[in-house]
Amino acid sequence: MSLSCHSETGVLKKVYLKSITKGFRNQDEIDRNWQSLNFIARPDFHQALEEYTIFEDILRESGAEISYFEDSDETGMDSIYCRDASIATDFGMIICRMGKPLRSGEPNAQKQVFEKNGEKILGVIEAPGKLEGGDVAWIDRNTLAVAHGYRTNSNGFMQMEAMLSPHGINLKQVPLPHYKGPNDVFHLMSIFSPVADDLAVVYSQLMPVFFRELLIERGYQFVEVPEEEFESMGCNVLALSPRKCVMVEGNPITKSRLENAGCHVIEYKGEHISILGGGGPTCLTRPLLRFQN
Repeated sequence: MSLSCHSETGVLKKVYLKSITKGFRNQDEIDRNWQSLNFIARPDFHQALEEYTIFEDILRESGAEISYFEDSDETGMDSIYCRDASIATDFGMIICRMGKPLRSGEPNAQKQVFEKNGEKILGVIEAPGKLEGGDVAWIDRNTLAVAHGYRTNSNGFMQMEAMLSPHGINLKQVPLPHYKGPNDVFHLMSIFSPVADDLAVVYSQLMPVFFRELLIERGYQFVEVPEEEFESMGCNVLALSPRKCVMVEGNPITKSRLENAGCHVIEYKGEHISILGGGGPTCLTRPLLRFQN
């Protein structure tokens, strides 16, 4: 067993977070910005802080080492969804370029923290490329699924491919549907959350046939999210280790199906930190290192 960045499901060793106090900051900041950022309702700062503390405790109790992104004038409320601004690879961090214009400062803010902490930078996505971390998921140690949608475009894909293909990494481009359009929070990981090397939580209604068949060919079995639990983030599940995972409270059918597949499920109340902003546990974390067979 070795440490690697190339896993979504190994035992979580090191993870970055952006805390509520550094992201939301205070209620006045929330009141000024939640509508322009397309939150579905106004979060309450104190309730968000309570929810986030519980979420942090879940990660800490799993044994993960937590590092934090700093406050920055370049970032706003959305920066708590810190997966999106960077990609972790064994060859260094890839700094993204956001598809959502109001989040454009987040990648550079993360880059400064990575450099301060001694994390190697592999490359930076430049215009006209767009790439967000929620659109990227490791299928295995040498295969990376990358969406083509409103948050990640073909140019961003090609830039990342140029960085990773010399290292033997195979990138698979996955076309996403229009769904609710360019203003919606919709990523590849909105419909695909691996929880073990051979098990993933999926919302098949929005999965491209090519991608679904590719996963089946690679031995994946699926925990299917029912339609009534898609909008409540039933498909957004973070693996702490193989078949041990975290999900937002309020998705009982998906939770039961996970448990029937042999998973241990930990729930957190995420109304103010997840549901209102459209960012579940995968979005709230930038996993860096996991133990991998």
